[in-house]
Amino acid sequence: MARADGRQAFEIRPVRITTPYMKYPEGSALIEAGDTKVICTATIEAKVPGFLRGKGQGWVTAEYGMLPRATEVRTVRDATRGRVAGRSQEIQRLIGRSIRAVIEMPAMGERTVWIDCDVLQADGGTRTASITGAYVAVVQALAGLVAEGEIKRLPVTDLLAAVSVGKVGEELLLDLDFAEDSQAGVDMNVVMTGAGKLVEVQGTAEQTPFTREELQQMLDLAAEGIARLCEVQRQVFAGLGIFVGQLQAG
Repeated sequence: MARADGRQAFEIRPVRITTPYMKYPEGSALIEAGDTKVICTATIEAKVPGFLRGKGQGWVTAEYGMLPRATEVRTVRDATRGRVAGRSQEIQRLIGRSIRAVIEMPAMGERTVWIDCDVLQADGGTRTASITGAYVAVVQALAGLVAEGEIKRLPVTDLLAAVSVGKVGEELLLDLDFAEDSQAGVDMNVVMTGAGKLVEVQGTAEQTPFTREELQQMLDLAAEGIARLCEVQRQVFAGLGIFVGQLQAG
């Protein structure tokens, strides 16, 4: 099928990560994936939640939200609604789980990294862009602790990125924009490390069931897209002078 932006089925949208992006956070990044734009920040606090107090290890948690006009129709703010929307809760938990998968908590000491992902503009793939951008912000923040002598080494085990993949009509497509996602018969989000290990797979048959063969094909497509996203991350880290462990390995 012909995609509106002219991409092939196996191509991701143009991706740009600008970091550092904000003045005050320990880590920050603006990630742009096509027309989707998300600001991701990482804030370090010298304390941990009660259930980890005294255990000598850190924690990573996340919050996620969309600006009211990030979409075509204005979305009511959570503060006005008086509660965090269920979708926002689900996505911020996903972001936190994903980042924790590649962080060595004991090496952080008793510190918490707060991730904030704010969607400026949404055109599909906001949760996957948030994970990819948040990872960059977190690494930047933790590298700052190393530079200041607060911790001995960067407590990061691998690169991490996420991408969407789905079935539109009879074709499998990588990195769906909003128009494609809204008509997809199968919608899947994949989080993966730079080494190709799966962190999370969220896949749903929106219309008709899909086969195991199609599942494998979608995972293969996602792996190709994530490899390209990890290469963008490597280039960003090279510009920041961060070369540690597998982050340097390609």
